[in-house]
Amino acid sequence: MSSTTTSLLPRYLQQEEILAQKCKTLISSLPKENGWVASNLYKYQGFWNTPRQLQGIMTCQEHFEARDSDVFLVTTPKSGTTWLKAIMFTLMNRMQYPITQEHPLLSKNPHDLVPFLEIKLYVDNQIPDLSSLNSPRLFATHIPFFSLPKSVHDSSCKFVYLCRNPKDIFVSLWHFTNKLRLQEMGTNSLEETFDMFCRGVTIYGPYWDHVLDYWKESMENPHKVLFLKYEDMKECPIDNLRSIAEFLGCPFSNEEEESGMVEQILKLCSFDTLSNLEINRAGKLSSGEENKAFFRRGEVGDWKNHLPTEMVEKLDHITEQKFSGSGLEF
Repeated sequence: MSSTTTSLLPRYLQQEEILAQKCKTLISSLPKENGWVASNLYKYQGFWNTPRQLQGIMTCQEHFEARDSDVFLVTTPKSGTTWLKAIMFTLMNRMQYPITQEHPLLSKNPHDLVPFLEIKLYVDNQIPDLSSLNSPRLFATHIPFFSLPKSVHDSSCKFVYLCRNPKDIFVSLWHFTNKLRLQEMGTNSLEETFDMFCRGVTIYGPYWDHVLDYWKESMENPHKVLFLKYEDMKECPIDNLRSIAEFLGCPFSNEEEESGMVEQILKLCSFDTLSNLEINRAGKLSSGEENKAFFRRGEVGDWKNHLPTEMVEKLDHITEQKFSGSGLEF
C-alpha cells in the first residue's frame, strides 16, 4: 500500500505501515492471522492484537505511571464498554458535572470522556503527559491482565471488569467489525469469523482467557477487582450501580438516594438516551470510527436471532470447558 493510499484511510485502518521500527521488528517474529477489519492480527503475550493496538500496548507498558487512586474500566470488546464508560464517568464526576442540559455526555461520546490507554492515549507511539490530571483518574482498557504495565500491577489502583455472554459478544463483534470495513473490502461471513472466534483469534482474544484472568484476580483480591456481568447490569442496574459506587469509595448519600440520583444517572446513560443524541448519530471518533457504530441493540440474548443450533452448542461447549472449575458460569 502506498503512503498516499494509507494517508487517505481512517486512522483505525492504518496498521503495519505506520508502526515505529521497534514494533515492526517485533511483529515480524510473532504468530500472525488474518484480521477481522483490516490487515492482520498478531499474538503477543498470549493474546491477539492489531498492529496499531499492539504498538499502543507496548508504549503503554513502557511509559504509563499508575497512581494508587487510579480506576480502570476493563472489558473485552463488545461487552457493554460504551454503556459502562458513560455510567462510570457520570458516577465519578457527579459533583463536578450535575445532571443538567450542560452535562458532557450530551455533547461528547463516552469514548472521548473515558479514554482507552492503548487505543487513545498511547496509540501511534504517543507518550501523553497525564501528570496534571486530578485524582482519581479514570481510564479504560482492553489489555489482558498479564499485559498491564508493571506500574499498574505494583499499585493499589482499582479495576471494574465487565464481561458478557460469549454468544452475544461474538454476534456483536461480527456486526461491529463489518461496520468498520470499507465497502470495497466486503463483509466477513458469520461462519468464517465464528471459526476464528472459537480458536481465540479475535482482538484481545482468546475471550475466555481474558475473562478468566480478571475473574481469578477478583476472587483473590476482591478489594482490587470488581467483576460484573453485563446481563446482571441489565437486569438489576440500580443495585449494580450502588455496588460500583461502594467499591470505588464514593457511595450515594441519603440525600442523593432520596433525590433520585441513581435513577437519573441510569436514565442519562441509557441506550435510548445515548443512541439518540446528535453526537452519537452523526459524530466520529478522532481515529475515524463513526459513533453510531457503537450503538446497535445492546440486548441480552440477541445471539438467538443469528446463531444456528450447532454454533450455539459449540460455543457453549467451549465456554463450559474453559471455565470448568473456576466458579464462573453463563
